[in-house]
Amino acid sequence: MRIDCHQHLWPPGFIDALRRRRVHPYLRGWTLHLPGEAPYAVDPAAHDIEARRSRELAEGKDQVLLSLSSPLGIEHLPAGDGAELIALWHDSALELGDPYRVWAAAPVGDPDPGDLVKLLRDERIAGLQLPATALADPDAIARMEPLLAEAERAGKPVLVHPGPAPPGPAGLPAWWPALAPYVAQQHQAWLAWHIAGRRRHPRLRIAFVALAGLAPLHHERLAARGGTLGPLDPYVYYETSSYGTRAIDALIRVVGVDPIVHGSDRPYAEPVDPGLGSAFTHALFTANPRHLLTGEPR
Repeated sequence: MRIDCHQHLWPPGFIDALRRRRVHPYLRGWTLHLPGEAPYAVDPAAHDIEARRSRELAEGKDQVLLSLSSPLGIEHLPAGDGAELIALWHDSALELGDPYRVWAAAPVGDPDPGDLVKLLRDERIAGLQLPATALADPDAIARMEPLLAEAERAGKPVLVHPGPAPPGPAGLPAWWPALAPYVAQQHQAWLAWHIAGRRRHPRLRIAFVALAGLAPLHHERLAARGGTLGPLDPYVYYETSSYGTRAIDALIRVVGVDPIVHGSDRPYAEPVDPGLGSAFTHALFTANPRHLLTGEPR
């Protein structure tokens, strides 16, 4: 079994809903408009469902976990607006069939676990995704308590994904959000979880996209400033998207092999095998993701 823990694929109904919008986030044709990023030309082929399905099966994927694009800011929209788009996302993504599974989403302004309770009972729902911008400090983690507690109660994991980028000055390169605010958000959410999340949710499995912005590599600086990494947390995982051999190898030296899970972030990046040996390849693509998703022994 090979599992990709993190991809994006927009079903037609979801695309149509973005095109109907008059405020951010919205599509005009295939151009995406967000308040904190330059207009982005979406490749239509990236959201060709049957072409993507054929590609995943040809690559031997047994499960591909689809994520709502949290940088769109949908989870942060006013409750009615966000809830409508999120419901449409769930309905359309769950219809895609194999090999796709879905990370559930939820509005974070006034978190209400009512809909999430039902969603998490569906075997096609891998768990709950939250934007890092909703977990940015201990108080934010406390506000997300209703959603986090429901995932913990259901025995399903949480995926922490970068949220919307703040508006910046004109002229920044297109890659700026992915390298600056996205990474910083992941790093900050990891630190917040480190000091406040586990105490509140002792059995919740949680995965941080993009190796948590490489946050664990800062353990020496953390110690120099009076903190501590502490014992390794067996329920914290690090998803690899956009990183390769050097970053993955460096993180293994701090947290070990067991927490590292494969995610590609396709279509924004491609799957990568870091080439660290057959045993690690099995752990990365199969054993570790299965443990994240099910809690079963590796």
